[in-house]
Amino acid sequence: MTALEPRPHTVGVLLAGGVGRRIGLDTPKQLVEIAGRTIIEHTLTVFQDAPEIDEILVLMTPGYTEDVERLVAAGEFTKVSAVIEGGASRTETTWRALRALEKRAGRECDVLLHDAVRPLLEPRIITGCVEALRTHQAVEVAIPTSDTIVVVERRPDGEVVREVPDRAALRRVQTPQGFRLAVIREAYERAFADPGFADRPPTDDCGVVLRYLPDVPIHVVPGSEHNLKVTHPVDVLIAERLFQLAAYGRALRGRTVVVFGDNVAVAELAERHGAVVFSFPATAARVEDPRSVADALAHAAKESGGVDYVVSAAEPPPTGTLGETDGAVLAEALGVAQLGPVNVARAALPYLRERRGHLLFHTASPYGTLRSVERAAVVALTQALAEEWAADGVRVSCLAPEPATEAPSREDVARAALDVLVSGLSGRVTTVRAGRTGT
Repeated sequence: MTALEPRPHTVGVLLAGGVGRRIGLDTPKQLVEIAGRTIIEHTLTVFQDAPEIDEILVLMTPGYTEDVERLVAAGEFTKVSAVIEGGASRTETTWRALRALEKRAGRECDVLLHDAVRPLLEPRIITGCVEALRTHQAVEVAIPTSDTIVVVERRPDGEVVREVPDRAALRRVQTPQGFRLAVIREAYERAFADPGFADRPPTDDCGVVLRYLPDVPIHVVPGSEHNLKVTHPVDVLIAERLFQLAAYGRALRGRTVVVFGDNVAVAELAERHGAVVFSFPATAARVEDPRSVADALAHAAKESGGVDYVVSAAEPPPTGTLGETDGAVLAEALGVAQLGPVNVARAALPYLRERRGHLLFHTASPYGTLRSVERAAVVALTQALAEEWAADGVRVSCLAPEPATEAPSREDVARAALDVLVSGLSGRVTTVRAGRTGT
């Protein structure tokens, strides 16, 4: 077996020349924020972190190069060699990138051309493309289609189906698309020499190679359903959700979560994202009893090796008005709602300090005088502990449902809880209503 040549210099080219008109914007969609960062920052991060990528070149919408340069400087994207203006079309933008690369005299390279508005690109796809280019001159990222595709014929009264191709041979194309620089440059030189090219331009760069260098095989690298292109408004929502799920996995996989109370949804959701979960409902650990809380945490730490996240969500028994509530019921409610969070915090601190973890309080909905008092006490405790424990690297937050006609579902609360836990923020009181949260 012949040994492979050393891997050539590899450049990731981010094609960011479009404007977000289809998502209702007059500014480039690459600058839309998703999950706290612009789309192009997410995409830059993937290429910056990829060990196979040696250099990044950004082609940006004319008039916005300085915006991207500021993001590059602030984000310390050290692999970015230049941010230059794109062209009026996809093919012109690619050609500008190729000309910029050509100016590096005497240096051949491999090129990965990627849509900047595909921010959910998985690192393994970059790896697959770079490895494929060691034995192939062109690669295309694609995934099987789950839908039946039809070929239509246009008629005066509308379209009719002319052919139903075999779905097994069909693929949906994504990016990056990879090439030896000399190959993609020659394909474009032939394309621009063709008088008919402008009237019928291919929709992607592999299409240019296929038309003008038909003897060059294009190798297919498996893509991903998550590698979506943010084009329409719904794509922004989908991408936001996918980033959220990815954040859950990164923050929770292999970590230990301890939940006090009967909020099963939080425990189940954390477990689905790879966490080791210990759930202690009221029947297993009484939060108003310091010894019971300490024993529960000690058991979780012994079984898993430590504790990363603690959720204090024990709910006090229902009460009436202050005047009509029995003294014993009142004492029990205050014990769970006010003494319970204190007990959980005291017992959790040694474990959370060791792992630089996060404590999340979850208050009951503030219906009535007692619930309002309980909520106010937990909110005050959250803010005081966040300041007190900051030097230890321990974060403290509070999830506080708001009174509303429609109460938030357990799933709404669970997602809001995980959002807070993985956020890295401390001292925040986050409200949650049906379908939405706020700080």
